[in-house]
Amino acid sequence: MGTLVCQTCNSTIDHFEDEKVTVLYAKCSCCDENKHAEEV
Repeated sequence: MGTLVCQTCNSTIDHFEDEKVTVLYAKCSCCDENKHAEEV
């Protein structure tokens, strides 16, 4: 089982089937739209 996590807000976006336990980082749609709001 794999988990897709937002790299900006760390919320879980989705789960997917995988042979290993995996965490992949992406951007969720709410963070992608507000990409300039939380520049660190």
